[in-house]
Amino acid sequence: MNQTRSASQRNTLYPALVLVGILTLVGIAAWTATSSQAQGPTPPVTATYAPPFALAKYAKPTYTPTPTQIPTNTPEPTVPVAQAEIVPDAALAQNISVQAPAAYTGGKYILVDISEQHMYVYEDETLIYSFVASTGMNNATRTGTFSVLDKIPNAFGATWNIWMPNWLGIYWAGTLENGIHALPILPNGATLWAGYLGTPISYGCVVLGSSEAQMLFEWAEVGVPVQIQW
Repeated sequence: MNQTRSASQRNTLYPALVLVGILTLVGIAAWTATSSQAQGPTPPVTATYAPPFALAKYAKPTYTPTPTQIPTNTPEPTVPVAQAEIVPDAALAQNISVQAPAAYTGGKYILVDISEQHMYVYEDETLIYSFVASTGMNNATRTGTFSVLDKIPNAFGATWNIWMPNWLGIYWAGTLENGIHALPILPNGATLWAGYLGTPISYGCVVLGSSEAQMLFEWAEVGVPVQIQW
């Protein structure tokens, strides 16, 4: 009788304990959800990156080409170098004919174009040289048809104490002769007007680069026609 009763009591008690356990679990789950909603969603973690260097902006340097200048320790002529033309003294012209030579019968010809600051050299109607040149400022170079009057390997201009290599005289202006020559050389060996070729720089002569003037000097002969035009 007692054993039957105990079994009956256990059968009644077991479902109740199971129910209590389920309700307890449900309550715990509900409390956890409510607590999470109250706190809000967890913000995402954003990774930060710091570069291992600093960026800096520097102004880009500019380059302005400037004509070659005479060294600072070079004594300057008594007049601005870009305005003084060196011409041979009258004494240099002694024993040199100031008259044009006899009619030239060769096929050589020199053309100087002032507007282009350029020289064209022809032989037998074929262009053999084309040189950048500089003529006189303020239209100081005379236009017209002339000829090579004389050749002086290294003419000296005593007025300015400057040498003019590869001198080709082409016309006279009073007692002074204008001609074609290389960039002048100062007594200390510095080159005058280097960097200015292609612009009017002289007081009447036609100036060429050093190597170009030498080529022309070796090629030309007394009597070769020289045409100067605009």
